[in-house]
Amino acid sequence: MVRKCGIGLAVFAITLLAPIAFAQSGHEGHEMTPEQQAEMEAYMKAGTPGAPHAHLASIAGTYTVKVKNWPEPGAPPMESTGSATRKMILGGRVMVEDFSGSMMGMPFTGQGMTGFDNVSQKYWATWTDSMSTGMMLSEGTCDASHACTYQGSWNDPIKKSPVKSRMTLRWLNPTTEVFEMYGPDKTGKETKMMELTYTKQ
Repeated sequence: MVRKCGIGLAVFAITLLAPIAFAQSGHEGHEMTPEQQAEMEAYMKAGTPGAPHAHLASIAGTYTVKVKNWPEPGAPPMESTGSATRKMILGGRVMVEDFSGSMMGMPFTGQGMTGFDNVSQKYWATWTDSMSTGMMLSEGTCDASHACTYQGSWNDPIKKSPVKSRMTLRWLNPTTEVFEMYGPDKTGKETKMMELTYTKQ
């Protein structure tokens, strides 16, 4: 099924972008209609990295990470350390983060992707890790200081249904970023679940 979806997306992309590639090749005897020209410009604009992508590129690098987890509201946090590397892919359009550390005394690795959608004008993020077979999907906005708020969800293995969460990002200084994650407790009240402090090396 995954393979079929991948092939379908590839064919879809080729179908959409073929007129653009054809026009850019300088093929003689082909003139684009005004509608085709407008479509081409819209796709080019949607696919061109801008200031948000430049910011993501500026935070690429290697980080040490201090992790705090709250298994129960009001309980002392469980603390651990880890490391993360961030790099840009797809021509500066998407940032990939690879995390390595421990969770509840066990080795833990995770990978996240972050990008900015020029069409929706929102940031998006994905997360997968070695303690899950699912994916967390999030979408958010950032202000001029690059403080961000995301809304996301993941599938709870106990409830067998999606659980919503809220994440915040803020920079204490040019090399220190704090990530906080909030989710519902057993009564449904929002509570702080996790805090990660990234320090760029």
